[in-house]
Amino acid sequence: MLHFNRCQHLKKITQKCISRIHVKTDKHAHRFLSRTFALAELRKSWYSTHSLVGDKNIILMGPPGAGKTTVGRIIGQKLGCCVIDVDDDILEKTWNMSVSEKLQDVGNEQFLEEEGKAVLNFSASGSVISLTGSNPMHDASMWHLKKNGIIVYLDVPLIDIIHRLKLMKIDRIVGQNSGISMKDLLKFRIQYYKKWYDARVVCESGASPEEVADKVLNAIKRYQDVDSETFISTRHVWPKDCEQKVSAKFFSEAVIEGLASDGGLFVPAKEFPKLSCGEWKSLVGATYIERAQILLERCIHPADIPAARLGEMIETAYGENFACSKIAPVRHLTGNQFILELFHGPTGSFKDLSLQLMPHIFAHCIPSSCNYMILVATSGDTGSAVLNGFSHLNKNDKQRIAVVTFFPENGVSDFQKAQIISSQRENGWAVGVESDFDFCQTAIKRIFNDSDYTGFLTVEYGTVLSSANSINWGRLLPQVVYHASAYLDLVSQGFISFGSPVDVCVPTGNFGNILAAVYAKMMGIPIRKFICASNQNRVLTDFIKTGHYDLRERKLAQTFSPSIDILKSSNLERHLHLMANKDGQLMTKLFYQLENQHHFQIEKVLVEKLQQDFVADWCSEGECLAAINSTYNTSGYILDPHTAVAKVVADRVQDKTCPVIISSTAHYSKFAPAIMQALKIKEINETSSSQLYLLGSYNALPPLHEALLERTKQQEKMEYQVCAADVNILKSHVEKLIQNQFI
Repeated sequence: MLHFNRCQHLKKITQKCISRIHVKTDKHAHRFLSRTFALAELRKSWYSTHSLVGDKNIILMGPPGAGKTTVGRIIGQKLGCCVIDVDDDILEKTWNMSVSEKLQDVGNEQFLEEEGKAVLNFSASGSVISLTGSNPMHDASMWHLKKNGIIVYLDVPLIDIIHRLKLMKIDRIVGQNSGISMKDLLKFRIQYYKKWYDARVVCESGASPEEVADKVLNAIKRYQDVDSETFISTRHVWPKDCEQKVSAKFFSEAVIEGLASDGGLFVPAKEFPKLSCGEWKSLVGATYIERAQILLERCIHPADIPAARLGEMIETAYGENFACSKIAPVRHLTGNQFILELFHGPTGSFKDLSLQLMPHIFAHCIPSSCNYMILVATSGDTGSAVLNGFSHLNKNDKQRIAVVTFFPENGVSDFQKAQIISSQRENGWAVGVESDFDFCQTAIKRIFNDSDYTGFLTVEYGTVLSSANSINWGRLLPQVVYHASAYLDLVSQGFISFGSPVDVCVPTGNFGNILAAVYAKMMGIPIRKFICASNQNRVLTDFIKTGHYDLRERKLAQTFSPSIDILKSSNLERHLHLMANKDGQLMTKLFYQLENQHHFQIEKVLVEKLQQDFVADWCSEGECLAAINSTYNTSGYILDPHTAVAKVVADRVQDKTCPVIISSTAHYSKFAPAIMQALKIKEINETSSSQLYLLGSYNALPPLHEALLERTKQQEKMEYQVCAADVNILKSHVEKLIQNQFI
């Protein structure tokens, strides 16, 4: 029945498409219909492979000492089903000798083959099976088991495993040769566990077998309930009759569509998943990649992206593309202030933390035969990050996914502009718009909401539009990870103990970065206050202080921090929706009023609720430059202008009773003229390359960003298009690019 709901939902989408294009029966219409049916078949395939109803097995996997046998027996008692221990019930009965005797008799390599053969000759149904620690190292036998069961990985802290093995007096395991420590071998084996599991159970230190068994059953229940995790529009109006069906999307659909059809943004229909204190503590010593996988597994149902595939994406995104192995390290600046460095990615801004991952998520979610054109508005950093991220897709995906980024022609720094243009690839283009970011962002929303135009593109060219701005849930979600990781790093470094509160200060214009911190708190990170830092375009600061979002008589100012030169903050709608208890009718009213009357006022009760968690202030241009100068002189650290805005605000409003984590959203290399002005360096009219080398001679922290330095050495000037601030002209550009790419 769970599968039926998903397929019925996809059939309705198909029927809508048929009614839209029933008069059009050319090859493009047939192509589109086949793609839509392919998506439905994808869901059907997932269900038929992964359903646990009937005779499926529950298969427990993990290192030796993980408690698989004990937990398996408890689950068997709870479910009233057969319990099979591979060691005792298969291997020893097959060999007529103990496992340790067999290992001593044949050696490590032959043991794995013999073990695999024994499992291949075994079959069961409706049972709980406890694997050996070495079973996952034999591919054929694991595929044999996986065909008829769900594999649950008992992820036990390594230190606990080693302690348990000592108590069990086990000093050697399969694969352990002389010179290899138990710890190193256990670490080596993790890659095999990651390859096979369908669901992961994070086993807290000290957790009882009964508690682990309950977590396994909950993980299986979630795995089975493929329709439980859905997304709704912020403008969705809940039916008065609870019997009436709620229009909802699955994660993959929310990622593909980007923007809801009613103009709202997709948000989870239910609450964010929350980790226990023990689960968070188990992540204190983990790497960024390990943290990302565990957190994102909780937020993305395996029906949308299987855990093993998600892990591959995360390792690809963060494996080699970041200059710092810690990905998003935290550095102590001064007093109670810490800098979260979000600029170690290939384009030097925090956007890389999501846009190195999001393209892989998007490519996985779309039907294999579909063509997609991604439309992006950028205030400076998103453009190059999007173009770079989508350029790393494999050849087949680049042939079906293209990107066009619209940027304000005169509203970004010279370096940002050059970086956007030079990031163009065979599947990505840059278009300068003779207006500001707000126009670019609004224009894209209008294009998405023009059903005649999007329908025409689908029928005529077999191409669907989507977005990679933070209005897309797949772009926003990965940002939650670095806020959580920053807190865990402070615990790991001994500055705080887990449970101690921190504040976060974020320079923001579109509200996405700070909203990701809100979601991190919802998952269990103890953030006390969210400090919103604005530059002269202080519409968010004024709103947080008054509850009045007012664009009347307000003109966008160009500042030293162009990435937050924004007046229309898209992601604010998501937070207001959350505060207003998912009142979609109110969101529709407020943002219709903003669009037509250029302002709205929220009720006093919502203002008070907002101010319980948020404080805000703004920074002038002079204060920004002064902060860069003073920070360098006192600590030898160079802030970029956006981070300087955040530091000014943190100095002013944070009460210093707890640590404050300041998000450093870009590397100063992208804003060399402003930095040189702040540091009173006179050679401002030099080339970008010479400016960076000059700044590098100061031996400041952080060091120069090598990827950005390499970009300044590029001699070839790439061409790009510039268009007037007219939505119809932007539509024309999109259509021409689609023709060139896909037809």
